[in-house]
Amino acid sequence: MLIRSILVSALVASTLGATAQAVPGGEISTMPTGRYQCEKPGDVNGLVAVRVPEADFRVLASSSYAVDGKRGSYLLTGDDLVMTDGPFEGRRFVRTSVGYLRGLAPDGKLGDLRCVLAVRGTF
Repeated sequence: MLIRSILVSALVASTLGATAQAVPGGEISTMPTGRYQCEKPGDVNGLVAVRVPEADFRVLASSSYAVDGKRGSYLLTGDDLVMTDGPFEGRRFVRTSVGYLRGLAPDGKLGDLRCVLAVRGTF
């Protein structure tokens, strides 16, 4: 019985003294709310950027987003953002700065799509 008490005490002490470990992929966070407009790079002979309005979305509160009135959720860990359900389920981005996302191709490499916070706030 004494040995059992010692082991339980040691287990409790080691648990209380443990520090929290980092979340794989980075800390869980949220994006600034507002409308994100998306575009692809233009070419040297024409426009600097080509708008892609069908890729636009709104970031709402509580890790959610909306496209054409349909809602979904996203997960932001570190600088990696993934749309976890809803109309853009499976889309992945990397956050390069506050309010600026770069789309990722299915193979995980940076794609051409970039989405920028154009209008801040909740709608």
